[in-house]
Amino acid sequence: MWDKVSSEIEVVAVELDPELSKLYQERFPNDTVIITDAHKYLLDHYKEFDFIWSSPPCPSHSKMRKTNTGEGERKSKATYVDMKLYQEILLLEHFFKGKYCVESVIPFYEPLIPAKKRGRHLYWTNFNLPSDLNGRNAFNFIHSKVSDLSEFHDYDFKKYKGLQRVDKIARNLVDYEAGRTILETALEIQRKNNTSQTRLFEG
Repeated sequence: MWDKVSSEIEVVAVELDPELSKLYQERFPNDTVIITDAHKYLLDHYKEFDFIWSSPPCPSHSKMRKTNTGEGERKSKATYVDMKLYQEILLLEHFFKGKYCVESVIPFYEPLIPAKKRGRHLYWTNFNLPSDLNGRNAFNFIHSKVSDLSEFHDYDFKKYKGLQRVDKIARNLVDYEAGRTILETALEIQRKNNTSQTRLFEG
């Protein structure tokens, strides 16, 4: 079924990290990959898409960031929460005509805009999500080795040669089974609206 679904959509993926872009293109050769700032690209091009998936930077929102903030050599300095997350939610909620999903971690604070909690992530959408996203929630993302995460995601993250930490990339990746369930739910809504082809933004 997934092969049939994927043939019906045109995917544009936006990624700032050239090395991550290269790995994405290797895994999804039929998608269009654009190397640029996804936040700005979204603002400039959101009207061109039928479905938008966005995963704004999450470190400043995470419980781990708060835990690691304080005094001492190994502690981080306090930082502003990156408000791009809420900028994108508000943009899509009030100006976008299609279906959207914005994903982030469960934050250390009460979310400023109510979200749907599924597993270890929050999702802001303008359509109903299934209660079960087929995510394998028993898996321990925090304490797993990169080799374990590579097996879980069915991808060898050691191929990455960029500047980011490989373990951080592997742990932050949304379970592809959950992502597929969300996309298929949105596509089913599109079909009911008699849309022959869906153009998808992933950034």
